Amino acid sequence: MTDATTAKRVRRQQHHWRRDTIELAALFTAVVVADTLAKTVVSGPDGPVLLVVSAVVLIATAGFHTWWARRHGHAPPSGDTGTPLAAGTDVSGPGTGTGTTPTPTPTPAPLTAARATTLWRMRTTVRDQPGSLAALCTVLAKAQVDILSLQTHPLTEGTVDEFLLRAPEELSADELTRSVARAGGTGTWTERADAHDLVDAPTRVLDLATRTALDAAELPLALRQLLGRCTIRSLPASSPTGPRATAERAPVEGALEGTLMRLRDPAGGAITVERPYLPFTPTEFARARALVELDARLGPRIPRSQDVLTLPEGNAITVRRADTTDLEAAKAMHERCSKSTLSMRYHGPAGDVDRYLKHLLSPRFGRTLAVQTASGRLVALGHLLWDGDETEVALLVEDDWQRRGIGTELLNRLVALAAEAGCDSVYAVTKASNTGMVAAMRGLGLPLDYQIEEGTLVITARPAHRANRVT
Repeated sequence: MTDATTAKRVRRQQHHWRRDTIELAALFTAVVVADTLAKTVVSGPDGPVLLVVSAVVLIATAGFHTWWARRHGHAPPSGDTGTPLAAGTDVSGPGTGTGTTPTPTPTPAPLTAARATTLWRMRTTVRDQPGSLAALCTVLAKAQVDILSLQTHPLTEGTVDEFLLRAPEELSADELTRSVARAGGTGTWTERADAHDLVDAPTRVLDLATRTALDAAELPLALRQLLGRCTIRSLPASSPTGPRATAERAPVEGALEGTLMRLRDPAGGAITVERPYLPFTPTEFARARALVELDARLGPRIPRSQDVLTLPEGNAITVRRADTTDLEAAKAMHERCSKSTLSMRYHGPAGDVDRYLKHLLSPRFGRTLAVQTASGRLVALGHLLWDGDETEVALLVEDDWQRRGIGTELLNRLVALAAEAGCDSVYAVTKASNTGMVAAMRGLGLPLDYQIEEGTLVITARPAHRANRVT
């Protein structure tokens, strides 16, 4: 026991003796006053008046005491010197029983609205033991970093903590990583975030589930938005050139292998998701599998909205979404197309084109827009195909309906769909002699990149900022 502790106890005992003496004196005084008042009331002519006055004084005194207690009952605590502690002081610390006096610790000053800040997404792995997360949060607070949201991903050993942070603009990613490492964080990954990341995880997952429920073509896009920057590929159970044993490589319950996730596609085949820069966690795998299960339970579906347009010469056409139910109509359109038109579109033998239609019309591999006449005959198809990190656009217009603006209308709608889906770029593969496709791409009014190799032309457009919403 230290001298400081002994002195405190002596002062506390002296204070108790003084308080007891004062209370005893007050008790005797009250008895004397009560006895005097009682005698005056009984024997004096003004007894009743004195009794009423005494009651009023007693009530007034009680009211004054209550007011005084409420006014001064919440004064800030003071130390031994009688000086109130400063606002924001942390008085927690080791107990006094150890002989150590707590040291006041001022809390960090909050980030002001005028201070320039940057949003970061950060993941780090901490040990699964009490106090690990607290140590990490303390280090971030000292660096003036505000934690906007936190998700935890339990692992077999340790826990992955995913943060959305608002940090001072001058704080770099390397400095943030070093600060986290001092608190025991390992495998730290950081990237810039934006306002879209401010949506909390449950809301984002519900939104993705709603989009998937309304449109089967949304599943690959929903997985990409759920898991961040990743490459998603849909592998059919059979390819146009022959059978492909992909279904066996994806168990019914799926498989998680570090940076690779394999899921059984409800439409047949498999869906692979790869993110080389960051391993998937079991929590992310469970979320992805839940989206796939939702898709499987709902079955094939596409939005049935359609637009009726009038061509310059006065013919009315209907633009709508298409899927595998349009397979026979698409084959019939192929039969009416010339060999040169089919070769411009498929870059191969005209006799093989029907093999690709089922794949092209499947919502799992992209979105297809169909154009039909007032009589219901299919005369054009436009495809938006998911190709890993990239997106391909392709058009086929029946010979008798070419050069009427149908291809341009389809291409504009497909690029708008790509922009809505968050695709940074779309590309078209055609022959260098296909002037119609080149003119349609130039008509988009977007930056274009051209690559020509052995007569094949690849035109890439960047629709990232287009916001047109179409069917």
